[in-house]
Amino acid sequence: MPPRTDPEDGRRALIAWAADPAAARRPVLAPAVRHTLELFAAENPGGAVELRVPPYAAVQAIAGTRHTRGTPPAVVETDAATWLALAVGDLDWERARAEGRIHASGERSDLSELLPLPGPRRIVRTARDHGAPAEGGDA
Repeated sequence: MPPRTDPEDGRRALIAWAADPAAARRPVLAPAVRHTLELFAAENPGGAVELRVPPYAAVQAIAGTRHTRGTPPAVVETDAATWLALAVGDLDWERARAEGRIHASGERSDLSELLPLPGPRRIVRTARDHGAPAEGGDA
């Protein structure tokens, strides 16, 4: 499935989010979350786990039994701030679980070995290291 979010829009949103995660609002969060979820699903194809970051997006990922109706066999749900922090390596899975920031149930719902995502992690680290502006820069 091709990505629905323009990769450049996703990259710019990640850079904007990296500059001040606490201040990020919907115009930054929506493309950043969608882009990183799409990358996660592309890197971990399948349908055994539904990864939800309401209200922005949800994807199915991880090899295994695919569901088509009702509640999937494994669900991971979190908020945008937590997801982005996990995706770029600002937060690790165990800490997020311990703090109640992730709701995960079912087989294969432990995503600790699959996060952070290398591309988004590199984009955010480069932006922070070089003070890249939110609307551009070489990341």
